[in-house]
Amino acid sequence: MSDSLMPLPRAATYTTVVAQLRAAGCVFAEDEARIILAAATGPEETAAMVARRAGGLPLEHVVGWAEFCGLRIAVDPGVFVPRRRTELLVREAVALGRAAAREGREPVVLDLCCGSGAVGAALAAALGRTRLHAADLDPAAVACAARNLARAGGQVHRGDLFAALPAGLCGTVDLLAANVPYVPSAAVGLLPAEARDHEALIALDGGGDGLDVMRRVAAHAAEWLAPGGSLLVESGERQAEAAAGILAGGGLLPRVATDDDLGATVVIGTRPSG
Repeated sequence: MSDSLMPLPRAATYTTVVAQLRAAGCVFAEDEARIILAAATGPEETAAMVARRAGGLPLEHVVGWAEFCGLRIAVDPGVFVPRRRTELLVREAVALGRAAAREGREPVVLDLCCGSGAVGAALAAALGRTRLHAADLDPAAVACAARNLARAGGQVHRGDLFAALPAGLCGTVDLLAANVPYVPSAAVGLLPAEARDHEALIALDGGGDGLDVMRRVAAHAAEWLAPGGSLLVESGERQAEAAAGILAGGGLLPRVATDDDLGATVVIGTRPSG
């Protein structure tokens, strides 16, 4: 057994774990130590978790879950880890969904490029009754999302964007949350190692300018949205103007929402009710 995998002494303390994580370059060593110690069943598992984290594995993949919008979301190895900035997308979608609920309708929610299903799970938790669907091309993400959305009765489909969905959903979607990849291909190599080495490339790489997948979604979103329904996509701050133009080109009425505290930008496109 290598030194990095030697079990910690049974008297190993929070301080010991913090020191090991800090030595490995973990910026939030204190918080991560608390999470690892709470998740581990004993000294041997603690040592193994610390070694995996020190080796660069994302904390969420080490412990098997991420906190998102107050929920514990299962995150399997290789699956995109939900980011806190995406909570802005959820917040904007919840506001739109509650408006639909006030009209006496059960919102139809579609979590496209769903990854772990974190966005769909958060929307279902906030809105209560929904008709929830999710889709992703990555089989690992689909399996993970199926577990996370089971409690909400969500249906998870595998396939390429809208091709994965049942035809009967077309024209009925109130909230289309598409957390598409938006990192330009040339910038993927500049991402933190946790992302570029441990998350699926298709969840990160958005093509030449980062907006290729967004274009594909916007080209058909109006067909799948109900009248008055909205598409919500995350983008970089510098991409927002171009993203709004893409949604407008798809026949949607765009607006941009930002949150400086989260460092988040969300572009919302609404299908005209008429």
